[in-house]
Amino acid sequence: MDHVSHPEVESPESAPVGPAEQPLSQINTLLSQLDETADSPQAASDIAYQDRLVQSRLGVAGSLFTALRCKHAGTASHSLRVALGCSSWGIALGLSDEQLDDLEIGALLHDVGKIGVAERILAKPDSLSGDDIALLDRHRRMGKEILCSCSTSQATLEVVEYAPAWYDGSKQGFDRRGTDLPLGARMVSIVDAFDAMTTDRVYRRALPVERALTELFECAGTQFDPELVTHFANFQSGDQDREHHQARRRWLHSLSHDENSMRWQPGSSACVGEALIPEKLFHQKLLDNIHDAVIYIDANLQIVAWNRGAERLTGISSESVFQKEWTPALVEMHDENGNVITAADCPLAYVIQTGVQALRRLKIRGRNGRQTGVDFHALPVVSSDGVTHGAALSLHDVSSEITLEERCQSLHDRATKDPLTQVANRAEFDRVHESFVQVHLDSKLPCSMIICDLDRFKSINDTYGHQAGDAVIKSFGSLLKSFCQPGDLVARYGGEEFVLLCADCTNAAAFERAEKIRVAFERITHDVADDKVVTACFGVTEIQPGDTSETMLNRADRALLTAKDMGRNRVVQLGTGVGMTSETPMRRWWRGARFQDELRLERELVAMVPIQIAIEKLRGFVADHSAQIVAIEDNVVQIKIDEGPKSLRRRNSDRPIPFLIELALSEHHGVDEDTSQQGPSRTRIRVVIQSPYSRNRRARDVQNRAERVLVSLRSYLMARDANRSRHHGEGVIRWAIRLLSPWTSNQTS
Repeated sequence: MDHVSHPEVESPESAPVGPAEQPLSQINTLLSQLDETADSPQAASDIAYQDRLVQSRLGVAGSLFTALRCKHAGTASHSLRVALGCSSWGIALGLSDEQLDDLEIGALLHDVGKIGVAERILAKPDSLSGDDIALLDRHRRMGKEILCSCSTSQATLEVVEYAPAWYDGSKQGFDRRGTDLPLGARMVSIVDAFDAMTTDRVYRRALPVERALTELFECAGTQFDPELVTHFANFQSGDQDREHHQARRRWLHSLSHDENSMRWQPGSSACVGEALIPEKLFHQKLLDNIHDAVIYIDANLQIVAWNRGAERLTGISSESVFQKEWTPALVEMHDENGNVITAADCPLAYVIQTGVQALRRLKIRGRNGRQTGVDFHALPVVSSDGVTHGAALSLHDVSSEITLEERCQSLHDRATKDPLTQVANRAEFDRVHESFVQVHLDSKLPCSMIICDLDRFKSINDTYGHQAGDAVIKSFGSLLKSFCQPGDLVARYGGEEFVLLCADCTNAAAFERAEKIRVAFERITHDVADDKVVTACFGVTEIQPGDTSETMLNRADRALLTAKDMGRNRVVQLGTGVGMTSETPMRRWWRGARFQDELRLERELVAMVPIQIAIEKLRGFVADHSAQIVAIEDNVVQIKIDEGPKSLRRRNSDRPIPFLIELALSEHHGVDEDTSQQGPSRTRIRVVIQSPYSRNRRARDVQNRAERVLVSLRSYLMARDANRSRHHGEGVIRWAIRLLSPWTSNQTS
């Protein structure tokens, strides 16, 4: 595995290209660090210079941001992530302090206009109508009006004003395009879109980082600045610790030492509410682990709690529905006779209005998209003074079909235990993993793998003895088990290395869980090791088209090695997930592919990324498939791969089939018709797959395996069929609007 170093900040072209291992969600860790003491604190009197923009950010932005948080906490959290992400990226670009000031306050308050947006729109759980989008679009203008009354910086106002503008000028209502748009606005638009794509929404799950970066590349030159997209991708691919540290010091310095400004610290007790008392901890533990769906709705029909059982039953994450309005349409609720239940006939609204509990047999949309029978039991929540504060709803699955989690859980329950940690051992993991992958591929549901390894564990054994080392391993195993959900499997893979299989879980959700485990473990002190702290590295991946249990494990292991190369105590994710080929079924996608007598398959692909990134992804394909590079000549690469059978019920006669893959890669640049400037880079790939097997009884099996190899290659390269690729012009605009409008116009989830 190649070592991943810091990207060069002087020029985007000079930055090294590697896998997108460091997602923007790592910015979340900064939130818990903003209230820490800076490494070299200074008294306020020692600060020689405080410009007006910093004062404006600390004084006015603090009160405006608090107002935005009170209006809609999800929007405020999104804005803070965007601001911190822009701050770190701006440092990597070498922006001046004045430019960073404009960028940070503009990013922090780019959505402040939503203070003036109607509550029904911000709380709407499903997609917005045309009229709703028109009303929501006005929040940009309202944001500018709010800032005009309290900010004297024209540069800051322009960041907020032009952040929604498109780089090619095709979006109406803006008088600038291209590099005439403010640099800060172009940066905010990229980080804003990236954060929206990598965050759960009611109507879709968070995208894996590599998928999100691919979408940015596809819109480079139309919606986004192509040069900045390239630099942002390189920035995400490198070790960002230096920039994050500098950004943290910058924010701490400004927030802690300006006596003339209001203090504002995200996550302070004054803003996030009282800490959980022990009784609430018991309540939360029960709520998280009960199998049935439990949902709390306040008197305004806003969702205030959505437990894991509800996530498992509906496939909708709790983060995406928090503070959203409850409607029967959210879960596509039907009555006993199969009739759609409208908002006017909502049984939950009736419970809140009348104070009478309801128990009915209904049907809702399950996580697999099919109707699921449930027992609907709603109880009014009434205080001692007779005031109704909302309702508590439980949904019990009464369908006869065994759920995927229950099938996976039965495997978990029968697992052979590791004697030290009491988690599954290596042999049981190998058995379960193959079934686990097959079940999720058949059901077309996502699943993820987290592979983790304790950092520098040998020094613990050498210094404190093997008993101390065993105690640390047991502590880590117990921590992993505490983060398991129904259907998951945690196994000790060997020594101090563990694997966690996450059922019905996307790459983004697995990354978030791994990050929580990492933070929790680094805070544990071990008395057997003189109260020292031990850290761990984590590699995360999601199953993707063409995967086998081996390729999935190899990809997760490659992510783990990258985490070690980047300095340890971190989480790295790789993989595009199951959604890369969702636009067309495999068989339909293969229509037109031709197999001749010599079993030769040809295909033209287009990867919407520069050639250096495509080559990096090809390197991952070779590593994960244990392939061999036979020859490289000019732009042509020949690879030999042995493809094994897919079925779990293998016959003794089944043997791996060798394939020779030839790839011819070429880079193409679009051209802007109005300016004649060079557009974003795309990589065209001609793929030829051949097998030595000719006509025989295994021909169909060989063809199926060749198809799986090509589907896997296509996923790794993040490529599309050349005949279906996007072209410049009106078609791109229509496609981009369709793709991007859900998370640019409805980021209130």
